[in-house]
Amino acid sequence: MRHRCRVPHLGKPTDQRKALLRSLATALLKNGQIKTTKARAKAVRGEVDHMITLAKEGSLSARRRALGYIYDKSLVHSLFADAPDRYKDRNGGYTRVVRTLRRRGDNAEMAIIELV
Repeated sequence: MRHRCRVPHLGKPTDQRKALLRSLATALLKNGQIKTTKARAKAVRGEVDHMITLAKEGSLSARRRALGYIYDKSLVHSLFADAPDRYKDRNGGYTRVVRTLRRRGDNAEMAIIELV
């Protein structure tokens, strides 16, 4: 039974799931938007919001936590430079998930996740 277990498993073991979420978060912060499945988009939304919250905080420990999560070091520096000005009047909800057409091969629900 999975009562009250709210982790989206995404059909992967823990280590592969964490690596997938890290790579999706890095790609989203780098490109501004990515196209993926709806379940993956909803799972990565919280991780990206947490990274932007760390960037708004701007402390040294927050920067080190972001460097430990995001794969690209220069991306972390640009995020910490831009995010406080871009999201200063927003208290959360830094991403938007927009549903698109289903994937042709397996009919999976697809979505575009983008930074607001």
